[in-house]
Amino acid sequence: MLGPPKARDLDRPVLISLESAVPPNHFYRQLERTLDLSFVRDLVADCYASSGRPSIDPVVFFKLHLIMFFEGLRSERKLIEIASLNLAHRWYLGYHLDEPLPDHSSLSTIRARLGLPVFRRFFETIVAQCRKAGLVRGKELIFDATKVRANASMDSLVPVLHLVDNHLAAFAQAESPEEASRWDLLEECRLDPDRPATSRGGRKSDQRMSTTDPDAALMKPRGAQACLGYQDHYVVDGGKARIILHALVTPGDVMENQPMLDLLRRVMFRWRLRPTRVIADTTYATIENIRALEGEEDIREDVPLPDWEHQRDYYGPGQFTYDAAQDVYICPQGALLHPYRQEWKAEKTEYRAGAAICNACPAKAACTPSVQGRQVHRSFHAAYLDRVRGYHETEEYQKAMRKRKVWIEPLFGEAKQWHGMRQFRLRGLMKVNMEGLFIAAGQNLKRLLAAKGWGRRPWPSGAVGFACVRLQNCLVMG
Repeated sequence: MLGPPKARDLDRPVLISLESAVPPNHFYRQLERTLDLSFVRDLVADCYASSGRPSIDPVVFFKLHLIMFFEGLRSERKLIEIASLNLAHRWYLGYHLDEPLPDHSSLSTIRARLGLPVFRRFFETIVAQCRKAGLVRGKELIFDATKVRANASMDSLVPVLHLVDNHLAAFAQAESPEEASRWDLLEECRLDPDRPATSRGGRKSDQRMSTTDPDAALMKPRGAQACLGYQDHYVVDGGKARIILHALVTPGDVMENQPMLDLLRRVMFRWRLRPTRVIADTTYATIENIRALEGEEDIREDVPLPDWEHQRDYYGPGQFTYDAAQDVYICPQGALLHPYRQEWKAEKTEYRAGAAICNACPAKAACTPSVQGRQVHRSFHAAYLDRVRGYHETEEYQKAMRKRKVWIEPLFGEAKQWHGMRQFRLRGLMKVNMEGLFIAAGQNLKRLLAAKGWGRRPWPSGAVGFACVRLQNCLVMG
């Protein structure tokens, strides 16, 4: 029997309670039980005056951002629209059905008022809760970075001189202070702009700037065209939970290895950790990093060293044997390469064989094209390099390299695939750091929720969150 048409009687008032409308096992109830955001009011207390018009509750501001993170939204306008219609969102925010949610424009105003320090402390509070729950091991630290596109087009690039007006020119000519303070990379989130250029042509970021996002720098993602963007650096704990201990966003022209030591020392100081091992990829295998970790910090650094053997068609440095007693290199034909000169800036010694010996050698075609004799360079810190190279023969090193691939790289994939980190939605270095820190805090929070009872159940975005947890468990168990 065909039933009658469904009557639409939607104007009549209905007595309903949000408390009864949201199921007891709903995700946002679990989030409310797990994460008590009352600490936020203490974080932001210094950002508000003691009198005047009352502001929007800052707890609501952070809850809205958590909803944006878990729902995979990229627009604050869309966030308010969806949260207004979703009963679970209203319950989590504490807004009844007849209460209007804050306007989307107020989120930008609040974010500008709070600033980056508040977001840093929010991230650190989440890490502290993860550590209290036993999710941080602290014996191994894994470093890596990923390129993230900026919210700016290549068409916005203009020569830097076009942006210099009279005020900026006068400011640039002002007398510098007598004593320059030490540049704090972690606070400024960039390298010192007055540092000397590493090439004759200078840095491209000094020549062209985006009018849309002046802090974004030119970068070349792997397999893609050049674009404007940033580098997002992670320091991840080696425990099974893979908790992110620090997150830093720098302009795209900052190499991955440059903030490493600052990040390491900040993590060790802030969380009172004494790691025994650092794991990273080849980019981090610089003399400065190896010397600091192996020598000053006494931390084992498991990193692949650059392959100097196969960069040219001639004999690589590995074909030459170093005799420490005589301080000479011995070539495959038995000739000696004696110290020729020391390059103090590069911190290395050049060893050279006699020109007459090399030119008469039958293996010269495979050794060097130079008529002045074969040259081999040895770093002042070669002992540390030899120590790191010796790790490569151990099973612990092979395990560390496998671990790096499944510990930190999937975190970047998760953030880009499900949480909008393929491209930052905000503009400006400080704002993208706020966005990056909140994404990292959200990823840590997912691990905390899973450890406190949410387990493998779906996240608000359905199979998206379930796939992330399933991937994590497979990688950890595998």
